Amino acid sequence: MRSVPGWAVFSSACAPLVLIAGWAIAAVLEGPTYDPATTTISVLGAYGGAGFWVMTTALLALGVCHLVTAWGLRAAAAPGRLALAGGGLAAFAVTVFPAPSSGGSLQHGAVAVVGFALMALWPVLAARRESAAPWGLRPGPCLGACAVMGVSALWFLVELQLQGVAGAAERLVTSIQSLWPFVVVVSCRRRKVVVEFAREAPDRRRSW
Repeated sequence: MRSVPGWAVFSSACAPLVLIAGWAIAAVLEGPTYDPATTTISVLGAYGGAGFWVMTTALLALGVCHLVTAWGLRAAAAPGRLALAGGGLAAFAVTVFPAPSSGGSLQHGAVAVVGFALMALWPVLAARRESAAPWGLRPGPCLGACAVMGVSALWFLVELQLQGVAGAAERLVTSIQSLWPFVVVVSCRRRKVVVEFAREAPDRRRSW
């Protein structure tokens, strides 16, 4: 099982932070007319909005974080790493095809759907069946993460159609998707520490 470098811990930890900080600051700049519970994050990144550059910068930073994490997550299976990297590229694409200030956009919607799908599927694609696999890369937790992301994404779609609390639902699913890479990386690093400690234990006993 290949090790995960320390800088992957940093990139994965930054992903949820930059995303949440981005939408929080952009919402403040939009003022009281913006309701984060009912209005989607995409509105914050629309051209002409007060928080446009903040949200755009946050999405670009999020994409960089996912790409760097995918590069460093060498313990994961290759298809999962590619899917995570694809999620990072989708974050870039969302800034290229932002939502309009009013109405919908087929291009923006398509890119967003692809990004949601890649980020929801990458855990199961990254899973390893080896007994020595870190917790975050074992089939059970990976399937559980996919299920939670899928259910939260379904809730977002339902709220979007009903014109309900779509903003809250979107924030939930994107928070989970941005946080899971950090959980996986930490589990890989922890597994490395446990293995190294187990290897050094006989030497310690002999030294006694």
